[in-house]
Amino acid sequence: MKKILFAISFALCALLCTSFPASSGKPFEGVITFKITYPDNKISESQMAMFPKVLTVSVKGSKARTDMELSGMKTVEITDCVDKTKVALLNMMGQKYAIKQNAAEIEKELGKEAKPTVELSSETKVIAGYTCKKAVVTVNDDGVKSTYEVYYSNELGSKTVNFDNPLYKEIDGVLLEFSMKNRDINMKFTATSIEKKSLSAKDFEIPSDYTVTTQDELKSKFGGGTE
Repeated sequence: MKKILFAISFALCALLCTSFPASSGKPFEGVITFKITYPDNKISESQMAMFPKVLTVSVKGSKARTDMELSGMKTVEITDCVDKTKVALLNMMGQKYAIKQNAAEIEKELGKEAKPTVELSSETKVIAGYTCKKAVVTVNDDGVKSTYEVYYSNELGSKTVNFDNPLYKEIDGVLLEFSMKNRDINMKFTATSIEKKSLSAKDFEIPSDYTVTTQDELKSKFGGGTE
């Protein structure tokens, strides 16, 4: 179970980093809170208790910070959609690591992923006070076809917010309801509140007590993390 949680934390780091320069007018600054649910999973109650239930995204200018906690581990993702860079901060029971990625490294990773197709829909849904558009994303990964429904708003941002998201890169707006699948575990994220507020620039910096490392080094240190 520990390795599954570790793998999910990396998957979330890859999927959830997003920033919100508004498509027009003043950029959004504040905090978006998401509820995490696990539909259609055969997971015991004791196992489910270890999985995260809430995710928050804090936004200031071109930078965003995604926070989530799960069973003894706190993960933070800080992105910059102008420089197209990101850093993952992992706090595992007091062991603190920072994993940086530049634009070239992110682009290389995206090139390894199967390219999804996006079908736009006329259907809409109001989520956290915003009228969201619907899209259906389909990806064929080594013969395995998966389909995801997503609701998004371009009132908060445009296509650039998803620059490093292999599944939702072509969605032209901020994701307010979406899903992901990792190791046969289905996860659904739904925005429950969007609060406009001023944030400190320090929240988007790497703390001095974090050790800079690489994803491969960290996986090796914790026994692979993918089995």
